[in-house]
Amino acid sequence: MTDSISISGLVATAPRHIVTGEGLPITSFRLASTQRRFDRSNQRWIDGETNWYTITAFRQLAINSSTSVGKGDRVVLNGRLRIREWENADRSGTNIEIEADSLGHDLMWGTAQFSRTISNGGGSGAPGQQWTEAENAPDDAPDDSPSDESDAEKPF
Repeated sequence: MTDSISISGLVATAPRHIVTGEGLPITSFRLASTQRRFDRSNQRWIDGETNWYTITAFRQLAINSSTSVGKGDRVVLNGRLRIREWENADRSGTNIEIEADSLGHDLMWGTAQFSRTISNGGGSGAPGQQWTEAENAPDDAPDDSPSDESDAEKPF
């Protein structure tokens, strides 16, 4: 069984994107996540300890994140947690890795413009397949414009 984790944080390194010899796209970066709490007595936010994670995305998520996420961006993600112990001649330590299942910008800190990726050949993103951004909504998309003046004032 794998452990799932949802986390938000700051992209601390420029995402590194590679494609393996077998054609598997991989994007990885370091994420800093700092817990904060509000100190009522001083009326200010206090930063806690920062946890560091190595985030790795594969396949289409790797392709999309490599062009959408940059160093300094605030993101939210969900993925599978892996903790790995390591040691060499001089040191030892622990790597905390998350294999991302989903990843996006944290809209608490800003806005984003979404562009859906579509396949030019039908399929699941096989090596060599071309991908483009959709320019317009599909022809069968619902029209959200109000039908009269009174509908325009309703919140939902």
